[in-house]
Amino acid sequence: MKQGDLVVRKSYGGDILFRIAVLNEQAAVLRGADYRLLADAPVSDLTPVRNPDELGGSRRARIQASESLHRMRAEREQAQSAYAKESVPRRQFFELPGKVLHLDGDANYLRKSMAVYNQLHVPAEGVHCHESQMPMLVARLLPQVRPDIVVITGHDGVLKSRSDLLALSSYKNSVNFVNAVHVARGYERSRDSLVVVAGACQSHFEALLHAGSNFASSPGRIMIHALDPVYVAVRAAFTPFRETIDISDVISHTISGMHGVGGVETVGKYRVGVPNIKLPSSVTPSAEFA
Repeated sequence: MKQGDLVVRKSYGGDILFRIAVLNEQAAVLRGADYRLLADAPVSDLTPVRNPDELGGSRRARIQASESLHRMRAEREQAQSAYAKESVPRRQFFELPGKVLHLDGDANYLRKSMAVYNQLHVPAEGVHCHESQMPMLVARLLPQVRPDIVVITGHDGVLKSRSDLLALSSYKNSVNFVNAVHVARGYERSRDSLVVVAGACQSHFEALLHAGSNFASSPGRIMIHALDPVYVAVRAAFTPFRETIDISDVISHTISGMHGVGGVETVGKYRVGVPNIKLPSSVTPSAEFA
């Protein structure tokens, strides 16, 4: 086995597909291939996986991701059609969805996320960096990018040796996400001016909300799918600025559901304008800061 290989853990019945992030003679640091989970395991507990599609859990996660993307497209088309009926024909107006800054601790997930933003025509800029770098990069990038929505995500997990779920020290990366949210709120205090989506698998939901997130994971300390933060960001980007995002609806349509994502009332970021004009390309290629 080597860094980058796909593996499962024998002791957990091979339920989750991981990619080896760090490997030494005795142990490995693992990052979920479909879920935003960070874990570690002895090398003796790992089994290599050559064909991920043979794993039921992995195959199911990919099907769910495809369904989530289909739902995002359908909702966008429905919103466009509703506006066209209520105001002017679609060909006569142009759209200004909310702009996203997406910081991700996983390069593969960032590429997938940027592909979704691109397909749905959401203006977005993506940055790959280690979770510990996120507070510093949020401080640097917010004044440069000036987004409407910032996504702060990567990998997280509850430490095996800790049982106090209310202590930040019980989590692998929640403190980094919380610090990044604090920085974002230092830049823009209003939850309606800057929408913050933060967290990963098993993250400290309460601490993230208290720090100023609009939406966060994970109320039930469960695994969240890689695209759940993207789905929430897209809904914020395409909810009209005169309306509040339907919290129950958006969360119930994430792959993880109510135990995986929670949030507070937030207004949308979508606007339209007339006459129709040709806007420049809206998606910026992801940057690498790792």
